[in-house]
Amino acid sequence: MTGVKAAMPTDEVLATLRMLQGLDLPAHGGRTLAYVYDSGLADADAVGLEALAMFAGSNGLDPTAFPSLLKMENDLVALAGGLLDAPDGFAGSATSGGTESILLAVLAARKGRDHPSPSMVLPTSAHAAFLKAAAYLGVRAVLVDVDPVTLRADPAAMAAAVDDSTVLVVASAPSYAHGVIDPVPEIAALAAARGIRCHVDACIGGWVLPHLDTATPWTFAVEGVTSVSVDLHKYAYTPKGVSVLLHRTAALRSTHLFASANWPGYTMLNATMQSTRSGGPLAAAWAVTRRIGLDGYAELARRAREATLAIARAADGIPGLRVLVTPDSTLLALATDDSCDAFTVADEMLERGWYVQPQLSFGNLPPTLHLTLSAATAPAVDELVDDLSDAVAAARAAGPVRVDPGLAALLGGIDPAALDDAGFAGILGAAGLAGADGSLALPSRMAGVNALLDACPPALREALLLGVLDRLSRPTPG
Repeated sequence: MTGVKAAMPTDEVLATLRMLQGLDLPAHGGRTLAYVYDSGLADADAVGLEALAMFAGSNGLDPTAFPSLLKMENDLVALAGGLLDAPDGFAGSATSGGTESILLAVLAARKGRDHPSPSMVLPTSAHAAFLKAAAYLGVRAVLVDVDPVTLRADPAAMAAAVDDSTVLVVASAPSYAHGVIDPVPEIAALAAARGIRCHVDACIGGWVLPHLDTATPWTFAVEGVTSVSVDLHKYAYTPKGVSVLLHRTAALRSTHLFASANWPGYTMLNATMQSTRSGGPLAAAWAVTRRIGLDGYAELARRAREATLAIARAADGIPGLRVLVTPDSTLLALATDDSCDAFTVADEMLERGWYVQPQLSFGNLPPTLHLTLSAATAPAVDELVDDLSDAVAAARAAGPVRVDPGLAALLGGIDPAALDDAGFAGILGAAGLAGADGSLALPSRMAGVNALLDACPPALREALLLGVLDRLSRPTPG
């Protein structure tokens, strides 16, 4: 029998947790430029954590049993609706994050228009959560190339892709990978002309863009926009995980509500994918948004935006580095020239205490470095730029990382659909990534691994990374 049989003393439990947390990227301090968002406001963090603990045991499954959670959810939906120009009669739901909000938006569109083989039209820059929704919900994803210069969605090409099976068209505000806002008015207009829904994925920009004068139209103020998703655990700086999905009308929301009385227990009644929902994240979001306030968010957005623009200006002056496209918000994509590679720059930045996210090549786009800039990063912009300059210089001195030709040939002969555990083990061995017991042994510097993945077509990348995930997430022995 495995597991902990004897109770551990409290101080030992907490000490172990602190030790484990020491293995992680820092969630505060503004040096982790993906995955986490830091306002830099210690008191806002503190009130959020207190609320999280206070309501951790509450259950959003039944709003009549926990009316406090219903009140807080309605307050957050109202706050988001006001920020995003929602009209009278709008409705919304709080979810566990952007992916759940997107899944529900696709589900609502699929159920809102009866078709035996529904599809949705989206730019290739749309978040991968839409592809997950397609796989889970049986809605075929029709991918349309973006403009090769602006990297924004191409409305004319999207209009040409719409047919009688289309139940939804998608726009981003902004796109995660490149930080640019799609031409929402044109996309929403083509949807309205065909009588189909238009979803704006503002998960990462929805709490920032309303405070920026440069933002192009993308909210419910645009006719034809039927739903918008916005994550509070991103630029509302609340503890994870809370997102809000807003619909222009309650009738549009009704197609993702669920009820079932066809069993002997309680009647299941859900507004989201989840049934049981901890009240902790919802209460934390309610507390933090009230502690910061919309005026506070406007100031935080200004700081993050100014930091983004300052880094972009500096990056264009670093030999070997360039900004891929002018950012519309607080996300930045950087590319290298042939003198070095983005993956080595990412490793060098990590050695200097910064996490920047490597993005693999896609179509004609080169590998890039993704930076999500939070307000907490703003005071350290000069230090970040200095370290980025040094990191690129080190990468140029080392030269671009190369994939072993023999390994590349091996990968070229693999059918992703036929890759089994034994085949994956063989690849690990050939790539020098197998531990003594056959387990996965990732190096401290990931440039070689990322270059290897970058040399693979997307289907093989997916198969290899699923193998990595499988090896990483296996029970701990003993």
